[in-house]
Order: sequence, then structure tokens, then C-alpha cells
Amino acid sequence: MERVRCGWAGTDPLYCAYHDDEWGVPERDSRMLWEMLMLEGFQAGLSWITILRKRETFRAAFAGFDPDKVAAFTDADVERLMGDPGIVRARAKIVATIAGARIFCAMRDAGEDFSAYAWSFVDGVPLQGDGVTVPAQIPLSVAISKDLKARGFKFVGPTIAYAWMQATGLVNDHAVSCFRRDALRP
Repeated sequence: MERVRCGWAGTDPLYCAYHDDEWGVPERDSRMLWEMLMLEGFQAGLSWITILRKRETFRAAFAGFDPDKVAAFTDADVERLMGDPGIVRARAKIVATIAGARIFCAMRDAGEDFSAYAWSFVDGVPLQGDGVTVPAQIPLSVAISKDLKARGFKFVGPTIAYAWMQATGLVNDHAVSCFRRDALRP
């Protein structure tokens, strides 16, 4: 019997695997939460499948999204990244990712764990969408966006913040008919 997925997953094998194995699964690793936030920022104005197809190249270009390494990137690294056809070559997004690494490191160095920070918005338990409608943003993503921006993060508007929440399992927005919905309930 064929699995019923959320409609957005379509039939692309990469997209289906992402849907089945990652999207909506509660992520507790600080580094991975930060990576996903940065990739969601790169996705702004593009489709997620574009980013997903380039994800391994992004990881190579950004030192495995190791915040300490990315925080040390220089202007020469920005130019190197601008010349990399395997990633989205948007200077503002590249610079924002480097700045985001520095913010991540500053939070960590001040004793603030990025995972604890992210999960504090939902009291540690994933929100449950209704499985029928999938909003572009919710009041909580507006609040998260505002907080991230106040910390200096860029490309973290309410829609990006909500997509990040969905991707990292802060919210379960799988469709009612999707085989993953009930599996991801707390």
C-alpha cells in the first residue's frame, strides 16, 4: 500500500525522503536548528526543493555549518562563496549566515543554548497544527521573528520563522491524511 503524504511532498524522491524522514521531526540539536534556520533564510524567494537539492553543497561551502568555523569567515570567504555555483549566491544571505554564526556563538558563550532557546517558544512540546490548513505564519512565528531580529539575525521574517518551525518539528503541520502526522504527536 502506498503511503499518503502531505500534498507538497509530490513525487520527487528527494522531497519525499525529506518529508518522510526530516520535516516535522522534533530537532533538539542546536547546531542543526541553526543550520536549518540559515537554510530557510537562503530559501527566501525560492522553493525549498531548490535549497534541498543544493544542501550538501551548502554544507561543504559553509564548513558543515559549524558555527565556530563560519563565524570566522572573512571577506575573502564571502567572495569565495559568491563564486560557488552550487549554492544560492546572494551576498546579503551569505553575509547574514556569517553574522548568524557569530550570534549563535555569542549566545552559546553567554550560556544560552540555541536548542533551549528555540524550544522555549513552545514550552518544549511541539504545537499541533489542525492538519487541514497550513498558514504561512502564526502569531508565534511573528514573535519568534521579532526576537530573532532583535538578536541581529537576518532573513528571519514571520514566514521564514514558521517554515523553520515546521521543518524542525516545533510545530506538527502534517496533513490529517498524512502517514507522519500521528507518528509525530507528542
